[in-house]
Amino acid sequence: MGDERTICDIFFHGIGIRKTERILYKPKTGGGPYRAMSTDEFADRVLRTATVLAARGVGEGDRVVILSYNRPEWAIADFATLLLGAVSVPIYSTLPPDQVEFILNDCGAKLVFAENAGQLRKFSGRPAIVFDPADGAPALDDLLKDAKPASVDELRARAKAIDPQATATLIYTSGTTGQPKGVMLTHANLVSNLLATCRVIRFEETDVALSFLPLSHSFERIVDYGFFYMGATIAYAESTDTVPQNIAEVRPTQMAAVPRVYEKFHAKILDGVKQKSPLGQSVFRWAVSVGKLAAMFRQRGEGVPLGLRFRRWIAHTLVFRKVHARLGGRMRVMVSGSAPLSGEIIEFFWGIGLPILEGYGLTETSPVISCNSENAARPGTVGRVIPGVEVKIAADGEILCKGPNVMKGYYNRPEETASVIQDGWFATGDIGEFTKEGFLRITDRKKDLLKTSGGKYIAPQPIEGRLKLQPGVANAVVIGDGRKFPSVLLVPVPGATRDQLEAAVTEVNKTLAHHEALKKFQVVEKDFTIEGGELTPTMKVKRRVVAKKYAELIETMYAE
Repeated sequence: MGDERTICDIFFHGIGIRKTERILYKPKTGGGPYRAMSTDEFADRVLRTATVLAARGVGEGDRVVILSYNRPEWAIADFATLLLGAVSVPIYSTLPPDQVEFILNDCGAKLVFAENAGQLRKFSGRPAIVFDPADGAPALDDLLKDAKPASVDELRARAKAIDPQATATLIYTSGTTGQPKGVMLTHANLVSNLLATCRVIRFEETDVALSFLPLSHSFERIVDYGFFYMGATIAYAESTDTVPQNIAEVRPTQMAAVPRVYEKFHAKILDGVKQKSPLGQSVFRWAVSVGKLAAMFRQRGEGVPLGLRFRRWIAHTLVFRKVHARLGGRMRVMVSGSAPLSGEIIEFFWGIGLPILEGYGLTETSPVISCNSENAARPGTVGRVIPGVEVKIAADGEILCKGPNVMKGYYNRPEETASVIQDGWFATGDIGEFTKEGFLRITDRKKDLLKTSGGKYIAPQPIEGRLKLQPGVANAVVIGDGRKFPSVLLVPVPGATRDQLEAAVTEVNKTLAHHEALKKFQVVEKDFTIEGGELTPTMKVKRRVVAKKYAELIETMYAE
């Protein structure tokens, strides 16, 4: 492991590990149980797709767009594109037509892989291939029937000629502010990050990973590359809505997700505990306390004392085994990224025997900068910096990163590239610090810091995280930039009362400095969504959109 220079090398390494069932998926027509695809079948479809693309004039440096949710064809199109030296451009399947058209025009797309008729309708005037049959473009399966697979030897030779510093993919940022920018990541960026991540997160050939965070997101993509590289099985979720059902069917051993997914898991588990008798609730609390104590030894790479190990076994037998069963019964470890996850939630999952490894990075860093591991983890931090990458904290607290994972730049935006990369150091826009043990802790987004009219700075994300742990609170957005005092918009869980929400704010205020204390709150009945425009495709809140959409409601808190 470690001699690979391009993603093409990653592909050829991956198909040479084992030939058994490697891809699990649900057919998009007819439904039914999961089907399996062997390594040989997957490789054959990649090679045939490369032939199809070459016949359509796709070559070195051409941009090929993938507009689809996760499925085997996504990975097939991606690898086939890269084997030709072309550039893969993923687009979130949830984006509206105007944003899709913007990206197609900005990158100068040569061809588009569209998932279905719905995605095909989002653009026009571009050659396209659809995964599901639809009027207006040929279907990939039909094209593959007549396509002879490209010669493996020929493609290997072609792949070896690809410069590792050549752009492999253009990933457009989620766009919490302004128009999205195309992040140019080279083969060397991706491969260095993949190999370093594999040294921190344990990927095994026997693993079954559920892929449901959009592959358009650099985090899920690098994780999936890791599983493929190590010979593990990748199971594709039907949709984000069917994840609970798909978990029961696939019984994964690993998965990656954004914090909101774990927050919902946590809330659902606690809701179930509330339905138990007082004795049952006491047993659950005892079990979690035992589990957390045992987890502390594991997080430090130390053996658990025999007596504690016995109590941990009892806790698992009485309590945790039932929780594990709801996640398929085989889950070994879960990974969290994209945004901060509450340390309390991480400790909870470690305590019940479902470790969450929180990591940190950005699209511009391929994406991983740091990550906790199974035997070196500290809840509330994002782990130690991965091998080969350097991090330093600027005078104003901003995290700066240097290494082979730092992007080539923003596509056709040299001035914006120069504004974030100076002397090789990439300015992340995040505020952080190192613990005495060398674990990185994120305190907030530099651009998200709120400054009251009194000149006091407030970091909203930690406050929002604490609020979401309170009974009755589903979501929260802190307001206060340029205002006399901070306030908050709260999304209640179904059935929650205003008194409960008021109690939640009061409880959180006890943990805050005087200038951070939330003076008022208002209720937003409907949770923030991607479709509503308040969230990015990676579930980050678009604060400007929320402030504009709920301007009248916000003004009521500052009317006096």
